[in-house]
Amino acid sequence: MSDIRILVVDDEERMRKLVRDFLHKEGFIVLEASNGEEALSIMDSTQDISLVIMDVMMPILDGFETAEQIRKTSAVPIIMLTAKGDEEDELKGFRIGVDEYISKPFSPKVLVARVTAILRRTSADKSEEILSYGGIIVDKSAHTVVIDGEVIDLSYKEFELLSFFLENNGIALSREKILNNVWNYDYFGDARTIDTHVKKLRAKMGEKGDLIKTVWGMGYKFEVEQN
Repeated sequence: MSDIRILVVDDEERMRKLVRDFLHKEGFIVLEASNGEEALSIMDSTQDISLVIMDVMMPILDGFETAEQIRKTSAVPIIMLTAKGDEEDELKGFRIGVDEYISKPFSPKVLVARVTAILRRTSADKSEEILSYGGIIVDKSAHTVVIDGEVIDLSYKEFELLSFFLENNGIALSREKILNNVWNYDYFGDARTIDTHVKKLRAKMGEKGDLIKTVWGMGYKFEVEQN
């Protein structure tokens, strides 16, 4: 993991040090920023950041504003640290494109486990594999999505969600199964997390968004004949 760079953004130096020390023990390279502006500057100048860990409450630009700016140019996974534990705040973050939330105070070992799980999944996405259904082409190696010849810009989690749907074409998927596979850990939050991501994904897919069908009382199903 010596070549994996993680950006830690928090205005509290003590918190940055805590996270940095645990990540260093796992062999990660850690870059630090004390506010959103510094984070955006680092993102602009460093092209190979694999993951961002960011606090919500920060001066100058808060975590939500910073994540929104990052999402304009990058699908890098984002873990948000929050002391609020407010459901609406979490849903707001998910709509922006935040991949996971961890509430303060947290166990550094749990944080490292979440980081490792996301990076493992990111690495798997880089395998040379192309999924093609109904005019939708997902290139997992290049991490791109093309629908009817048009490149579609998806966040990291939206990309994973669409890939999971295509990999399970014709299969009804419960929200629990989607959460456990796409988020890669047992998630005990509100099921609206899934609904929020699906709604945003459908909108970006245009007419093809209708291929993601709601299975009432259960979850969702993507269904189309294979090309």
